[in-house]
Amino acid sequence: MSRCYADPVSGEAQRILITGANGRLGQRLIRALRAADSPLQVRALVRSKRAATAVEALPAASQSGDLRIVDYGDADSLAEAAVDCQVAVHLVGVIRESKATSYTEAHEDTCRALTLAARTAGIEHVIYLSIFGADPASPNTCLASKGRAEHLLRESAVRTTILRIPMVLGPGDPSTQGLIRQARARLVPLARGGATLQQPIDTRDVVAAIIAAVNRPASGDLTLDLGGPESLSHAALIERTARILGTQPSLLRIPAAPIRVTIRALESLLSEPPITLAMFDVLEHDDDIDPTPACTALGIQLLPLGDTLRYCLFEEGDPA
Repeated sequence: MSRCYADPVSGEAQRILITGANGRLGQRLIRALRAADSPLQVRALVRSKRAATAVEALPAASQSGDLRIVDYGDADSLAEAAVDCQVAVHLVGVIRESKATSYTEAHEDTCRALTLAARTAGIEHVIYLSIFGADPASPNTCLASKGRAEHLLRESAVRTTILRIPMVLGPGDPSTQGLIRQARARLVPLARGGATLQQPIDTRDVVAAIIAAVNRPASGDLTLDLGGPESLSHAALIERTARILGTQPSLLRIPAAPIRVTIRALESLLSEPPITLAMFDVLEHDDDIDPTPACTALGIQLLPLGDTLRYCLFEEGDPA
């Protein structure tokens, strides 16, 4: 199913700075912006030569045409890259800390550097992709870091739009691949039997929301919680996916306590555990919000969950 996006920024030619452009969402955003019939220009930022290859591999018609390698935590480097850009879309973030990147480095340090760069380079509007539950007072280190990053942006002199989103589903995305594996498995062990409420959003809706935020008339800061059209348990999401695939996985309930003990042990034994307690708690966060206010503010309409699942299942690997 194709998706019609809001018209891009109108008027004189403008340039949008996209950090984290090598991610799947960044690539989809670039493709959508480049496909639009407008004078809009895209400047894509990545942090390594390896990351740059993902953007360079986009079809010629979708390539940004302006790709730069920067240190997201270096305000001077960002400011140099941001010259002549009016809008910045900040897609950098992690849900699992690693030896290479901490939550503070990924969230707060990059937002602090971006606010300084925006002031120096003259960026007028920053759009930040955050997550449900972001709160400086959260006991979860990831959500607290995201909350502090939001605060840094709101306290800056630059107009800021914050979009908090839940699990994003798109062809080939890690969350989609995990869901498909569970739907195809014969036995699926789930924390608390998959009782966690999830409100997955279509990647096409996220792209449409970002573009709509870019087009938002100049006004004050805005923070929006934008979830998918349905909130349902993780177990129900697996079952819905399985019905489309024609599979019948058996769901096994596992108490959360022993899972947390196991994760804590992995954290103590491994330098790079596959999952951390902070990540586990983010994944177990209940998502159940009314997306209507955000959709109204942005002027978008969400795709039905069934359409999203079929898009993910039958167009696996599509980077668009």
